[in-house]
Amino acid sequence: MGGSPDRQKRFLLYPAAVRGPSVISTNLKDNEKRNPALSGLVLVFCAFLLEHLGFLRELTWRNAGFGLLRGISEYLENAEARFDPTVIPLDDEHPESMVSTEAPVLADSEFPSPPQSLSLSALIESAPVRYSVAHYRSLYLSGELTPLAVVNAVLPLIRRDTAPPGKHSTAWINVRVDLVVKAAEASTLRYKEGRSLGPLDGIPVAIKDEYDVEGYPTTLGSVIVPTDEETVKKIVDSWSIEKLKEAGAIIMGKTTLVEFGMDTSGSNPMFGTPRNPYNEQYYTGGSSSGSAYAVSAGLVPLAMGSDAGGSIRIPSSFCSVYGLKPTHNRLSYLPAVNHASTCAVQGPIGADINSLAALYAVVSQPHPATGFPKAVPRPLMSGDNDRPRVIGIPEAWFNRASPAIQKLCRGLVERLAAEKGYKLVPIEIPFLKEGQKAHAITMLTDAATAAPPDGRISPTIRILLALGRTTRATDLLLAQKLRRVLMQHLAWLWQTHPGMVVVTPTTQCAGWPIREPAAELRHGVSDGEKTQETMAYVWLANFCGVPSVSVPAGFVVPEGRPNAGAVADIETPGKVPVGLMAMGEWASEEALLQFAADAEELGRGLECRPPCWVDVMELARREMEKSHVESTR
Repeated sequence: MGGSPDRQKRFLLYPAAVRGPSVISTNLKDNEKRNPALSGLVLVFCAFLLEHLGFLRELTWRNAGFGLLRGISEYLENAEARFDPTVIPLDDEHPESMVSTEAPVLADSEFPSPPQSLSLSALIESAPVRYSVAHYRSLYLSGELTPLAVVNAVLPLIRRDTAPPGKHSTAWINVRVDLVVKAAEASTLRYKEGRSLGPLDGIPVAIKDEYDVEGYPTTLGSVIVPTDEETVKKIVDSWSIEKLKEAGAIIMGKTTLVEFGMDTSGSNPMFGTPRNPYNEQYYTGGSSSGSAYAVSAGLVPLAMGSDAGGSIRIPSSFCSVYGLKPTHNRLSYLPAVNHASTCAVQGPIGADINSLAALYAVVSQPHPATGFPKAVPRPLMSGDNDRPRVIGIPEAWFNRASPAIQKLCRGLVERLAAEKGYKLVPIEIPFLKEGQKAHAITMLTDAATAAPPDGRISPTIRILLALGRTTRATDLLLAQKLRRVLMQHLAWLWQTHPGMVVVTPTTQCAGWPIREPAAELRHGVSDGEKTQETMAYVWLANFCGVPSVSVPAGFVVPEGRPNAGAVADIETPGKVPVGLMAMGEWASEEALLQFAADAEELGRGLECRPPCWVDVMELARREMEKSHVESTR
């Protein structure tokens, strides 16, 4: 146990509050030698060469900048390596620095809900962008819609086993219609008999195919993972899925992801690549590509993803939805295994902040085997004047983003200061470029120990695994030493500025364009430069174990259009979404969600529905009418 005496009372494993070295980091503008972007048959050939030629692996590893940590070894000599960033809150009732460790409330009396006196059409019109959990809940309670009508409306759109497949089926790897309908029928009966389980009862939820769900194979987005009947029979619900089922949520199926969750484009040549809902010439972002797509397209208001290097926040940003990366180990993988346990977490994606908070409140209940205390939910209160309102801006880091992204994000931050009373403070974080490389080294090495060499793995992922097997033990150890230095510096920042949220753009770049569709969608794409641009900000929360949230911040004009790269309005065809990201102190999810609620309120004019958006409420209404007609025959 470390840190200040007050934090020793609050946390287990809290890092000592030690300011990092006051040195100028390596130039944040990437200037190392580049590895070329690859796609198509060239990618397939290069993956083969890289796996078989050691000198080529070494060259590629060095060109990626992974040897950068050796240049700062003098600052790491006296730092102890830290392999696990878990920090556990001990005292929820008396949180120092007014940062609560509690999850938002789920009680119906406090859960935000549209007026139940509204008609279905009026309720539909009241949705600012997408339908929220509150919209579904209100219509279920009034009897105007049922969970069964909703799933019957959605299922034809997401099934792969029909001819032709559903319009949105590329975002879904597996949908068990029998299980979905059974859950919907049970929920519909509960509402009819007045014994609903609560606000998530009957709410459709998409699940990234990285979670274990009873009755489903878990593919991890790869064809090499066994999916035979005997293997599936042994699968039991992971903790988060168990909590969702207890709350009455309807598991709609398993969504697409990047193979093994190992890249950020959203590409998966094995199971198919969902296109960006706002622009089909762009990727969704990844690795939780299908989950973000499903929420953005309006198919579901909620989804579960995972995040080892931005895999919730990047696709949430690219698809203009809300994503939360929780504190490390806050959500339990048990009884399944976390294959990237040094950085990866599970977390929610939502159509709006209150829906996101509702989902988090359910899945964040601690597994008995973890040390996290039970969450005591409290409501989100945007007008709460007692909480700290401090935004830390790391200027040098912020400036890495494109001019349009900076303009959008700074505009929202300035409004938060002017209209919500946030205080802006400049902060510095050392070793940002080195830290990003340290995180990448750690994640690739984790993956290389979990996935065996196999020619059936997609070429992009085989390259990444080969690089992970190239890392030396000394470089991996330097990375873990730097992890401790960065965690200690963050602890010092929060000691200096209690309750602060660190705010940056979610990504450095506006989306990820699909430049060679035929080649990339068939074989994949390997573009280390673009991967690093998407991960330029997200990695710190994973590496240091702190929570982080992404909220929509506007749009940028896409490539190939006049004024490409400039700020776009909501009428711009093919506009590319941009996200604003905030990081908080360990176990400060509530503070982050409160911040996100403020940003959502001010940024509503920066959101709009994508062209592929599905009006599930209208489709469900038709299902209700059809059911009524059939019952009167």
